[in-house]
Amino acid sequence: MTDHTPVSKVSRLEVIQTGARRRWSAEEKRRIVAESESGPRQVSATARRYGLRPSQLFHWRRLACEGRLAGTEDPVTFAQAVIACSPPVLAAAAPSRMEIVLADGVRVIVAKDVDAAALTRVIGALLRR
Repeated sequence: MTDHTPVSKVSRLEVIQTGARRRWSAEEKRRIVAESESGPRQVSATARRYGLRPSQLFHWRRLACEGRLAGTEDPVTFAQAVIACSPPVLAAAAPSRMEIVLADGVRVIVAKDVDAAALTRVIGALLRR
């Protein structure tokens, strides 16, 4: 009679690569692209040296040619703020009032002593519409 109990033959398991994505900075990408352009047949060798796939390096090279390799993140932008010493031209706004112009052109004019929580709710509702 034979025993059919499975016996594991693996006594040690070593993880060589986790598969985690590497995040390359824009400067690193530009340096690697420049290195891949240093001579013929350099894309595959350069990609291998940095653990990339050649297709990824070709993509970076195309972005560099288009001037878009600076970064993949959306740039941080700020709302324009204008501080004027003279009162606004609008008849509804007086020196004791504040005028807020939202990105879509909607204007909100409030008294200088407006409740901040109420103003936050109003602007939030306007932005969500």
